[in-house]
Amino acid sequence: MFTIVSRAVIIYLLVLFLYRLMGKRQLGQMQPFELVLTLIIADLATIPMAEVTVPVLHGVIPLLTLTILHFFISLFCKISNKFSAFVSGKPVIVINPKGIDYRALKNLSLSVDDVFEAIRGCGYFSIEQIQYAIMETNGKMSVLPKSDFAPVTVQDLNLNVEKSVIPLNIINEGKIVKENIKLAQVDQLQIKELLKQANIKRVKDCLVLTIDKNGGVFIQGYGSHYQTLQTKPLGQVNE
Repeated sequence: MFTIVSRAVIIYLLVLFLYRLMGKRQLGQMQPFELVLTLIIADLATIPMAEVTVPVLHGVIPLLTLTILHFFISLFCKISNKFSAFVSGKPVIVINPKGIDYRALKNLSLSVDDVFEAIRGCGYFSIEQIQYAIMETNGKMSVLPKSDFAPVTVQDLNLNVEKSVIPLNIINEGKIVKENIKLAQVDQLQIKELLKQANIKRVKDCLVLTIDKNGGVFIQGYGSHYQTLQTKPLGQVNE
């Protein structure tokens, strides 16, 4: 029993480490060669765990080999556009100003229904709304809408607005994020006061608390609805 458990722990930690080395892409963002390597690694990892007679080293060596292979393929893809196109393919325009490019669909083994499904996922429901649609190498569809159907932006309205800034997470799942307290120049008294206003007794009872640069507070306790409060803008706590 100990042998099986130790094998599982070793292989799990190794695979986790290898995937960290390979990057943090989600499954839908992987290139074809990355998906193939992922499937092979997952299959190889089960062999030394399921077969006690197979030495762990016989599972470790192929995993390391595939990781090294992934590194060199990724490196060559960055160096050579031709190699990258061979391994991952090229983006293909499937909709142009003339309409759907049926030849491109045939080359990609796509149907018209697939195209409609993809553009609906991008927020468009008619081919007439689209100037170009491009099938990316990771299988996702990118859409450039016609000017009449493009979302209105602040620039279109000639408005002057402040730049967006990510709010700082002060409390995360009942724990204070110390580095963000320093950035926000928030003190413990202010945190306690905000918790009191939200009827949250202790820090560990707070699911999340964020503060933006204008002093806007988002706070929510475990099992309760969120609340929005107002405090001093960031950097003005001690003024």
